[in-house]
Amino acid sequence: MAVEGAGLVWFRRDLRDFDHAALASALAAHDRVHCAFVFDTQILDPLPRDDARISFIHDCVAELDHALRAHGGGLHVLHGAARDEIPRLARALRVQAVFVARDYEPDAVARDDAVGQQLRESGIALRGFKDQVVFEVDEVVTAAGKPYSVFTPYRSAWLARLAPHHVAPRAVEPRPGQLAPGGELQSLESLGFRRAALPVEAGMSGARRAWAAFRDRIAGYAEARDFPAREGTSGLSPHLRFGTLSVRELVRFARGKRSAGAQAWLSELVWREFYFAALGVRPDSVDHAWRGEFDALRWEDDEAGWQAWTQGRTGYPIVDAAMRELAKRGTLHNRLRMVVASFLVKDLGLDWRRGERWFAGRLLDYDRAANVGNWQWCASTGSDAQPWFRIFNPVTQSKRFDPDGEYIRAWVPELARVSPKHLHAPWVMSEAEQRAAGCIVGVDYPPPHVDHAEARRRALARFEAIRPS
Repeated sequence: MAVEGAGLVWFRRDLRDFDHAALASALAAHDRVHCAFVFDTQILDPLPRDDARISFIHDCVAELDHALRAHGGGLHVLHGAARDEIPRLARALRVQAVFVARDYEPDAVARDDAVGQQLRESGIALRGFKDQVVFEVDEVVTAAGKPYSVFTPYRSAWLARLAPHHVAPRAVEPRPGQLAPGGELQSLESLGFRRAALPVEAGMSGARRAWAAFRDRIAGYAEARDFPAREGTSGLSPHLRFGTLSVRELVRFARGKRSAGAQAWLSELVWREFYFAALGVRPDSVDHAWRGEFDALRWEDDEAGWQAWTQGRTGYPIVDAAMRELAKRGTLHNRLRMVVASFLVKDLGLDWRRGERWFAGRLLDYDRAANVGNWQWCASTGSDAQPWFRIFNPVTQSKRFDPDGEYIRAWVPELARVSPKHLHAPWVMSEAEQRAAGCIVGVDYPPPHVDHAEARRRALARFEAIRPS
């Protein structure tokens, strides 16, 4: 039952007005509820002025504000350092408590600790709620009470623990007049940013349409998900990242379906939580190998290789196509994330942290826990990572997952006329074949920056030098 006094809901990566743990709890606890979002300058200032994520977030915030206004409320949209702006607003509104969905990234944890300290000094509580995951780090542990470091037993324990109440929707039902009005939403330009083209539709409405489309094809997910030219993945990762849909609803739906596709996708949602837990246990893994012995790896110094990788000019078509898509759209198929990460670390011999930071600056759906976890998986340095002696062959991956070259041709037009026989390794074409295809290797398209067989030998030697177990 609501008590007298006001509360403040601070929206972060939970940009929706339904099935929302913090908002539901605030409405249950207070007879007046304010809502706020902060365009945090500590996050925004280092970003390029046309960063698509800010356009995406701005659209999400605008839709959330509109939805809250329909209930008589609205958002206080602030621009500044969140660790200062939220305590200042909470004091000005004379609220008793600030309600948030917990965030698990190290920087976010430090920010929330700083906010909580300022609020306590003003006699205001900071109340955190589980919302972006089904289970937090300490809820799925071994029989000895320790965190899991291997995915398969973690998934088994996660699924065994899952009960209907874990994924039940958190009802958001404001009474008339309970939500307080907000302020005006600043334009992107006033925030110092320019509108960027978005590869996906933003906001709760975009999430609903993407989710409805995926539900219709989820049964085929297990078969289709590895082929980048097909519409096989969910396309929901930006919406999961910014909370325009509820992970509880997704898990509830997938758990209720028995198709191979639904169960495979449910496993991917569990992987997401495994990486949240891994980062919670080891926050230092953002820049240190999960397995400490691998911090001793001696990476190569190949600046030309780095430039070739970032520009999509390595000479390996599947790698180049993926890196060009990333640069142009800020999106990248999960299979291709593994391919290009493996190529950077195992073929070029470059530090995985450089690749992780490159992705961090460009992915629309960038999530630090998943990104660090997946990069360390590909680099063989992480928790339950790919064994160091297993190395993706980019040509084999290309032939298997883009057999007709549809994806490659979409992003590497220089190869448009190359036959399927040679498309995955164009350097094997004869001079006559290159002329007939209108693609001279070394002129129109680069030769391979490295020889994969030789690069593989160097990668194995690099790992063997530290005698990994």
